[in-house]
Amino acid sequence: MQQKPFADVSTAATPTRPRTLAPRSIPVLTVIAHPLPQRVGERLSLMALADGKPVALSRNAPDFSRLGHPELGMPLADTFLSRKPLLFEPGDGGGVRLRVEEGGTSVRVAGEPLQGVCELGAEALAQGVPLVLAERVALLLHVEPSNAEPGGDTLGMVGQGLGIRRVREDVLRVADLTVPVLIRGETGTGKELVAQAIHQSGPRRTRPFLSVNLGALSKELVSAELFGARKGAYTGSTKDREGFFRAAHGGTLFLDEVGEAPLEVQVALLRVLETGEVYPVGGSSPESVDVRLITATDADLEERIRQGLFRAPLLHRLAGYDIQVPPLRERREDLGLLFLHFARQELEATGEVSRLSPEVSPAEPWLPALLAERLVRFAWPGNVRQLRNLTRQLVIGSRGLPCLRATPRIEQELDSAIVPSPVSTSSEAKVSVRRKPSEVGAEELLAALRASAWDIKAAAERLGITRPSLYELIDKSPHLRTAGDVSTEELTRCFHECQGDLDAMVKRLEVSKRALQRRLKDLGLEPARER
Repeated sequence: MQQKPFADVSTAATPTRPRTLAPRSIPVLTVIAHPLPQRVGERLSLMALADGKPVALSRNAPDFSRLGHPELGMPLADTFLSRKPLLFEPGDGGGVRLRVEEGGTSVRVAGEPLQGVCELGAEALAQGVPLVLAERVALLLHVEPSNAEPGGDTLGMVGQGLGIRRVREDVLRVADLTVPVLIRGETGTGKELVAQAIHQSGPRRTRPFLSVNLGALSKELVSAELFGARKGAYTGSTKDREGFFRAAHGGTLFLDEVGEAPLEVQVALLRVLETGEVYPVGGSSPESVDVRLITATDADLEERIRQGLFRAPLLHRLAGYDIQVPPLRERREDLGLLFLHFARQELEATGEVSRLSPEVSPAEPWLPALLAERLVRFAWPGNVRQLRNLTRQLVIGSRGLPCLRATPRIEQELDSAIVPSPVSTSSEAKVSVRRKPSEVGAEELLAALRASAWDIKAAAERLGITRPSLYELIDKSPHLRTAGDVSTEELTRCFHECQGDLDAMVKRLEVSKRALQRRLKDLGLEPARER
């Protein structure tokens, strides 16, 4: 029986999402880190702020709950938090004003200690502002439209932010159709996971799902890989090759990095979409295929069309429906849940998953709130894939320790791409003039480190450069070293000779105090001031 060609749906026919403009934005607090990891992801809607009323946050109130389950809420309830509340007040232009009482819980806002009042404008709230309470609990203050729906099945995609909820809506909108779907998003955002969700939610879920990275296929053999080949069609072809299209017959074929397809392959793809038939390389007659085609790209296909590298008719065919996957920096409210998801996978592999289910609040949280704050402030250029890799490194590198600790290399990575937050406080703002690292001489570098007692942040500010730039200067200098470069023998000898005095060790070894403290803890050596 003749197979029907793929549905003729172009981007012009893509159904529009029936969204109405939200009448107002509602500030929301989402738990990113808590001494009890099971609390991560709980939320508190600050609806009263939108009504012009203040909200008081303390140890005992109000209740945080899972999205869609307000009846199961409970307060933050960590004994290190004060009963004196942190006040959230309506600010100007849709902003929020934070006010901390004297003697109340210590609060950090976007990496800086809060004393008095802090004004958060609409721009800062749209981006999301990390808050750390008593160095125990990390929250993200962000906004959502008041008409946002809680959503249902996760479809295998971790997160509850508005961005990922919209992706799930799109998946369910097209899952039972046959139109081709184009998934767009930066590298590492999880486009293949979205393709799998479409397949698993549709009528083809029991049929094959094949994933192919076009960018990884040899240009000489890509046609044979996709459409099959007859024996002898090319050098080394000793038997017939089925090809991915025929292997996925009745199911779904996912082509990643479709923007990398050679022009001749683009012509063949267009023919398949129009006729539902493939021509094996070396063959003389077409073969019918019944395949749901899903493609993905991190490239600007419209720009590639202007450059003559991609065919516009193929784009119109591929984008029967277009799904945009947001980058991780635009869904930071999901970072805690994603981190917990990947950490659980690693801990299951090491047999330490019980760390994520403490019965009472530990004295030292497994995921320190200050580390969680740095994760939230990081720009994540590699998106979810980068988060997964970093989570694995943190978990493995912290085995045997009471909590997660970042190595100097991870700290340098987290300092390399911080998202600036437009936050203003009532105290005098610090202004630093940025210089090029090449303008810093060896003597000036050493003098700044010594004058700052080897505090990397203070030295960077003194020199007028960023911390990542300072790390690079230290790495390149033949006269400087890091705490990780100090041998165990030298470190142990210095510890005993200085009688555990951390400041004296820093002065003698001339390395970062913070990094040295971590090395000592890893070796089981306790500085004198902490005994």
